[in-house]
Amino acid sequence: METAHPAPSQDFGHSPSSQFRGQLADAARFWEPRRLIYNFILILVTVTWVMATWPHFRPALTLTSLFLMSILALIANACYSAAYFVDIPLQSTATGASRNRFRWGLWTLGTLFAFVLANYWIADEIYPDVH
Repeated sequence: METAHPAPSQDFGHSPSSQFRGQLADAARFWEPRRLIYNFILILVTVTWVMATWPHFRPALTLTSLFLMSILALIANACYSAAYFVDIPLQSTATGASRNRFRWGLWTLGTLFAFVLANYWIADEIYPDVH
């Protein structure tokens, strides 16, 4: 009995996993350089609050509070990574120019949201508790 060999696919070398890797690489080329700017903005917010209210925050700067701030920074970066969940499916539907406009809009809105959230968190959750 002879075994039939499947005909080669038209998309040879373009498996779904390699397509996904390509989309992930394209998303990373856009998002990762901007992560530095995002982090810089959040660091600037924190440093501005501490400097502007230095006598008030002085007792709060302990090793424990620095550890907690590091955890908040990790959470902020995890939230930044959520953009990949929107970007990768977008690549299948949008073309180059509209995709870039959407990416920039998403980055701007996400960064503004993080800016407002960081200010709120410091002003409402951290600042009143410092004695």
